Parts: sequence; C-alpha cells; structure tokens
Amino acid sequence: MTRSVVAGTFNALHAGHEALIRRAFEEGDEVLVGITSDAAAARAGRPSVPLYLRRRELERLLSGMGKPWSVAVIDDMFGPRPLMDPAEVLVVSSETAANAALVNGERAGRGVPPMRVVEVPMAVSSDGSRISSTGVLSGRYSRDGRADAPDVSVGSLNPVKVEAVRAVMERALGGARVTPEDVSSGVPEQPFGDETREGAVNRAERALKGHSMSVGIEAGAFETRDGLYDVQYCAILDDRGRLTIGTGMGFRYPDAVAELVRGGETVGSAMRLAYGGSVSGRGQGAIGFLSDGLIDRKELTEAAVKAAMVPRMRDG
Repeated sequence: MTRSVVAGTFNALHAGHEALIRRAFEEGDEVLVGITSDAAAARAGRPSVPLYLRRRELERLLSGMGKPWSVAVIDDMFGPRPLMDPAEVLVVSSETAANAALVNGERAGRGVPPMRVVEVPMAVSSDGSRISSTGVLSGRYSRDGRADAPDVSVGSLNPVKVEAVRAVMERALGGARVTPEDVSSGVPEQPFGDETREGAVNRAERALKGHSMSVGIEAGAFETRDGLYDVQYCAILDDRGRLTIGTGMGFRYPDAVAELVRGGETVGSAMRLAYGGSVSGRGQGAIGFLSDGLIDRKELTEAAVKAAMVPRMRDG
C-alpha cells in the first residue's frame, strides 16, 4: 500500500491546496497530511488562523476523498519521523518544490529511502496571480481565486470573527472576498447591554470603506433575571445604506466570572482570574472552555452573522 504525503499551513484552504490534496490521493492508497502547528505558523511571521479552525476545514475536505487518510500536526518540514519514514511519495507545489530535496536529504542521512517527488503547478486566480492564503486572507480574491466575488469587509482583525464571516458569506452569496479592517468599536472594551449593538454597528460603519458590504461583530454582557449572559450582535451594512442586525445564541456565565465582570473586569480577564491559564479569543474562547469544546467561538459568531443575513435572503 503506497503512502503519499502532502503538507502545509492551510491558513485559508483554497483551490491550490485542494489541487495538491487531490493529487496526493491520486498518487497514494493512503494519504498523510501534515498541518503546521500554531507555533510554527507564528514563526513564519504572517497572520495565522488558529489550528483548530484550519484542521477542521482540512478534515472536512479530506472526509470526502474516499481513501484512508490521517492528519499530523508538524513543527517543521520533516514532520514526525515514524509517520513520514514509510511514505513513498511527496506531493509539493512548484513554490515549495525546493523543500523536497531537503526532506529527502534528511532521510538519506538516516538511511531512509527517498520519496518520489510529484510537483503540482500553482493554481492561478482570475487576476492572473497565483492563489495564495495571503491573497485570500487579505480579500484580494475568494478561495477559488475569483477577484470578482462579492466584496465583504469585517470590522476586526480577529481571525475567528473573519473566518466566521467567510464561512457564512460563502454559503449565502456563493463565494466572497473577505477583507479584515482594523477599526474601533467606539464602546468600552467590555460592553454591557445596548452598548453591544452600538459597537457592532460602529464596526460595520467604520469598515465599509468602499467595500460592497461590511460586517461588525460585538459580544457583550447582558444582565437578566437569572444571571449574566453573553450575547453577540452582528451588524451588516451595504453600500446602499441598508443595515440589518442579528444576534447569536446567548449563554450564562458562571457566577464567579459574572461577579468579576460586574466588578469591572473584561470577560477575558475574568476567565483567567477564575480559571487560570489562558482563554483566548483567537482560540475557542470562553464558550469553548466553558462548554468543554461542545461549542466554540466561531460557531457562536456564525450564528449571529447568519441571523443578520436573514432579512436579506428573501426580500433582497
């Protein structure tokens, strides 16, 4: 049984990645896919989507390939030796072809037979440039390389928010160019009640900047009869001036966290004080920690974006 290998950061899974992966399945009876760790991605010095989101998208694609596969988190191009050493085929893009010689050279130094190298040409976007994660993440074109895809901005640099918007707009609009914009919410760092809606609207208004549509997302604390709840608001504004609003599912904070937030802490700092360690908005967030992974921050955000799109889906 032939094992083929393909690897990458898969920072924004795009048409070029899909071509690489499909070729790996053509070449092997089983496929090992290496995905760069968050630490290794950070060393590259470029904006990075959290590993748990990158891996989820990757595994969704792999699940439809019809052959056995496995995913390994890698910290360098050589990957985990026990999994890599039995591989016979290495699939690379023309951009990373030089790495193949380094990998085979390292294997030779340990007495391991070299892999046969298969080079796949780079996928090209409609503007004539090669498709890259950088181009997708900057809003230059959509995942499939369309520079004429609907133009959507997001009033945040938070990759979890940006990827939630991308996921919803791809389904709702059939594809999208998504551009993160660094804007302020105009409300306190920890919004309460109506400040949450205000922050979302401010973000959408400040992110429009010539785009066709902009999205603002803000999470806030809401006092209710039975405790303090987290609710996300989403505001969507288009270049015709139409504004639509949606909210996501709410969840109740534990009493220890609620008391700290009422006392002036942000939710993030309250979570760290109450539970120790780091609960990051870039990762699964407070909800991922509190639900033990049952719900994560991206799902929570997607729900708010979907709700804000509802008024646009039937009446134009």
